Amino acid sequence: MIRFICVCIVVIGYLILSIPILLVEWVIGKFNKRAKDISSLRIIQAVFRFILKITGADITVKGHENVPADTAVLYIGNHRSFFDILLTYVLCPNVTGYVAKKEMESIPLLSIWMRYLHCLFLDRKNIKEGMKTILLAIEEMKNGISICIFPEGTRNRNESELDLLPFHEGSFKIATKAGCPIVPIAIHNSAGIFEAQFPKMRPAKVMVEYGEPIYPDKLDKEEKRHIGAYTQNVILEMLKEMNQ
Repeated sequence: MIRFICVCIVVIGYLILSIPILLVEWVIGKFNKRAKDISSLRIIQAVFRFILKITGADITVKGHENVPADTAVLYIGNHRSFFDILLTYVLCPNVTGYVAKKEMESIPLLSIWMRYLHCLFLDRKNIKEGMKTILLAIEEMKNGISICIFPEGTRNRNESELDLLPFHEGSFKIATKAGCPIVPIAIHNSAGIFEAQFPKMRPAKVMVEYGEPIYPDKLDKEEKRHIGAYTQNVILEMLKEMNQ
C-alpha cells in the first residue's frame, strides 16, 4: 500500500503545485507554441518517470528505433493497465496526444494538462461526437502531432493478455486519412504493477516493444480493408514471443 499511497500523493501534489507551471506554459504558448508543446511534453515525461520509479517496475524497452523520426505516427497498443499511458508516454520522442475517454475531461487540472499535451476526449457512447474526435485527431496528425490510441476501447481484463479484445477499425482512419504510418506497441505484464493485486503496487517486470511501422498504402487491398485486425495480429505475435 505504501507505493500506492506515494503515487497518489505525487499525482495530487503535482496537479496542485503545477498551477503556476500551467500559467507559465500558457504564456510561452502565446509566443512560441512549439516551445510550449515540447516543454509540456518533457515536464510530464519527467513526472511519469518518477511515478514509474516509485512503482519499482523493471521496464525493458525493445524496438524503439522503429519509431520514425521524420513524421507523425499513430501509436497503437494493447491495453491492460492504467500504467500503459505512463509506460508509453515517457518514450514519445516528439509531441504526442492520447485519445482518452470523455469522462476524464471533467477532472480538474488533469484535463488542462491533457489539452496542453494535445490529448483528445472520445465519447464512446455518441457515434457522432466520436467521429468528431477522430477528425480532430486526423487534423492533429496532419499538423505533425503524433497520436496514441488503445483500440480495444477499454482496459482488457481477460485472464490472458494474449486474449485481446477486438480492435475498433474506426481508430485506424486516423492514420489512413492523415497518410501517416502506424507503429504497433506490445505491452507485456503492465497489469502486474497494480491491477493484478489491486489496491497494492508491486515491482513487476514489464516489457514494451515497438514493432516496425505499418504503412497503410503499402498493404494489399484486403489487409488495408481490415487494418485493425492486421495490426492486432502484429501485436499479438509480439506478445506471444514475450510470453514464451
